Amino acid sequence: MIAFVRGVLEYNEGDSVVISCGGVGYRILVPLSVSERLPHIGSSVMIHTYTSVREDAVRLYGFYEKDELDIFKKLIGISGIGPKAALGILSVLTPDDITYAVLSGDAAAIAKAPGIGKKTAEKIILELKDKVDDAVKYYRTGTAQSGLSDSSKNDAVMALVSLGYSQADSVSAVNNVNVTDDMTDSDILKAALKHM
Repeated sequence: MIAFVRGVLEYNEGDSVVISCGGVGYRILVPLSVSERLPHIGSSVMIHTYTSVREDAVRLYGFYEKDELDIFKKLIGISGIGPKAALGILSVLTPDDITYAVLSGDAAAIAKAPGIGKKTAEKIILELKDKVDDAVKYYRTGTAQSGLSDSSKNDAVMALVSLGYSQADSVSAVNNVNVTDDMTDSDILKAALKHM
């Protein structure tokens, strides 16, 4: 499996790019949000990739940031969501937008993606919400490791880390949340995501 491609950006066609690396040009399918952020043609670039091998084709899907790749893999792990639909979602929503939509149950936000209807958006929320809830439940660690004294805050940090954010960024985001006594672990996590 090809984890990333680093080389010279030869073409940027909106839904795909070609990167020259070691005398070989790799065509990589990308969301529009990625192609819009790439530097000009001829620049050096690194793209995180997912390799899809099927009977009729081998395709590379690429992302500028690792968190985009991570959410792409989670999306295509959902029955009925293929790479094309996942790219469509990531063309209009950032990984943070997707995570927040899942946590808040905002199917309308996900349904803005091309080819994604309300029922499919609700299915995505249901499937990914379990992963976010699991992160809150199972990624517990000692408070000394995160530098936080409150168990709920610590759980939020671990959930953010499990979603692909760095420990330092996660601690900083959670520390920026004004935690009240009536807030649940999920409420703290939602609020922290706004600071990421």
